[in-house]
Amino acid sequence: MTWLTWSLLSAFFAALTAILAKLGVAGIDSNLATAVRTSVVVIFTWLLAYGTRTPTWFSGFSNKTWLFLVLSGIATGLSWLCYFHALQIGPASRVAPVDKLSVVLVILLSALFLGERLTWAKGAGGLLIVAGAITIAME
Repeated sequence: MTWLTWSLLSAFFAALTAILAKLGVAGIDSNLATAVRTSVVVIFTWLLAYGTRTPTWFSGFSNKTWLFLVLSGIATGLSWLCYFHALQIGPASRVAPVDKLSVVLVILLSALFLGERLTWAKGAGGLLIVAGAITIAME
């Protein structure tokens, strides 16, 4: 499968995540809901990683790899805590599009820190995402 197929599957499962999380977070603490969800993700991904491991399983991990994966995990945790709290107090149909402003931030940060080209298409697409998120949020 191509990167586009995997990206579309990611978008589909992210949409399911928002709906299922909104239903699941009703009436409970959003931090506890995030902890339960995260625990499921941890168990599921470790089972998947173990089941598909290669002979060089951890040997390719440098200190830099560990650092960036740990920092990414912290950022993910903070994102999920904020997202679940937003879902608890707001409508999923408005929370999810605002959350997708992360796409615009990825475009900008990848240009700044990863040296990726900022093209007219990315700029126009990013502006459309911002306009769409604002339009939905202000509804």
